[in-house]
Amino acid sequence: MKAEDLRAVQTPLKDRYREAPETALITLRAQGRIAEGVSCRIETGKALVVAGLHPATGGSGLAACSGDMLLEALVACAGVTLNAVATALGIELRDATLQAEGDLDFRGTLGVSKDAPVGLQNIRLQFTLDTDASEEQLDTLLRLTERYCVVFQTLARPPALTVARTRKAA
Repeated sequence: MKAEDLRAVQTPLKDRYREAPETALITLRAQGRIAEGVSCRIETGKALVVAGLHPATGGSGLAACSGDMLLEALVACAGVTLNAVATALGIELRDATLQAEGDLDFRGTLGVSKDAPVGLQNIRLQFTLDTDASEEQLDTLLRLTERYCVVFQTLARPPALTVARTRKAA
């Protein structure tokens, strides 16, 4: 995609959102249902994913680990954002790979130690870029990618979370 093609698609959307800001607020949804063993089937809208226990907590390794899925969502979002920003800035990327790593102490999620945190503690996102762009262009590219990546910003500035339950009607 060329920068003008991206602008042609995004300009009417940006104009609408400027004129009617309420149209820019969209609620994203995810849905799942418990499945065999200790797993959950996630309907992604594109494919069905079965999430299960990580092998470090007794899983078989055949189901997707939700921690891995979180890192995959970060890589996917950052990759799409990187590509869009590079396109908008006219930076040619011959190739780009992204890698996310996160440190997780499984003692926390297994309740082995109350002192061990539950969840990823350190997340590192690494970009390997094949481009002739200058250092200044690359700094701008990564700064804007970080700024506009939804998953990155959600992790960096966690939203308010609520939990609710309902009982299925008999």
